[in-house]
Amino acid sequence: MTGPNPKPRARWVAQKVGASRLKKLELTAVGGSDIHVKMLAAPINPSDINMIQGNYGLLPKLPAVGGNEGVGQVVAVGSNVTGVKPGDWVIPANPGLGTWRTEAVFSEETLIGVPSDIPLQSAATLGVNPCTAYRMLTDFEQLRPGDCVIQNASNSGVGQAVIQIAAALGLRTINVVRDRPDIQKLTDRLKSLGAEHVLTEEQLRKHEMKHLFKDMPQPRLALNCVGGKSSTELLRHLAPGGTMVTYGGMAKQPVIASVSQLIFKDVKLRGFWLSQWKKDHSPAQFKELILTLCRLIGRGQLTAPACSEVPLQDYQRALEASVRPFVSSKQILTMC
Repeated sequence: MTGPNPKPRARWVAQKVGASRLKKLELTAVGGSDIHVKMLAAPINPSDINMIQGNYGLLPKLPAVGGNEGVGQVVAVGSNVTGVKPGDWVIPANPGLGTWRTEAVFSEETLIGVPSDIPLQSAATLGVNPCTAYRMLTDFEQLRPGDCVIQNASNSGVGQAVIQIAAALGLRTINVVRDRPDIQKLTDRLKSLGAEHVLTEEQLRKHEMKHLFKDMPQPRLALNCVGGKSSTELLRHLAPGGTMVTYGGMAKQPVIASVSQLIFKDVKLRGFWLSQWKKDHSPAQFKELILTLCRLIGRGQLTAPACSEVPLQDYQRALEASVRPFVSSKQILTMC
């Protein structure tokens, strides 16, 4: 973690040893295939918290630096590096790189170059949520313009990316959120991103929901990040033969599908994990995904989720804010 007036070629990381404290570590020398990166910004995602807690599907070797996502600027490169040059922006190619720090030396294959003319917050939040949203929208159902997608946790980082990417693809969305005191403010924000309908969990359960599908087709794709009753409601509104993709479990409750839904509606239950997708695809395919999203950003069709920037030295405040309920703003650690 950064501190006041850090010395050149040094970085700060936070370690948990009884209590959080700052520790200064020296950078390694830049070798032939190495890249010296000055980190610019890095978000706090739920997967980051899960990894720290030790209950994520992918865990780094200890001791480790937190943070799976972020953007940095190249300071220097080794003699064998050809893909990037000093001044370029880079993001992690894979999770577990440890982005909550001021600077580091990484090997070239662990980084992907991105355009430096996109907004900083967009670059910092590019490698996880928008990638998950794009793959789920394109890999499970052959959707065409005018088709409908329903999702819960619609105010999450993935949810906001789904709304925008779906709109860019000509898809219509039904977006479910938990009720809250500022529900109208949240509804207005999601609609400004391209959401066609924004409903609370309670509204989704009402009988009047059937009138909604008089003016739009039943969803062929449902995206579930919650589980429990919320996922059951998504399934209830899914079109026959449709697919529900689960990518999170915020409620910590199982996904339950009724026998009638499986037999008479032939719905399909699938799961998605971006880390597994990366294992099943080449680095070049992931880079093409990143560049596809950058083009959407460049056209103004994809923006970063609502963010709150917090200086890295105040990481404890950012961590506390990131786990509070009904917070629609993603915490982003800034290193400048």
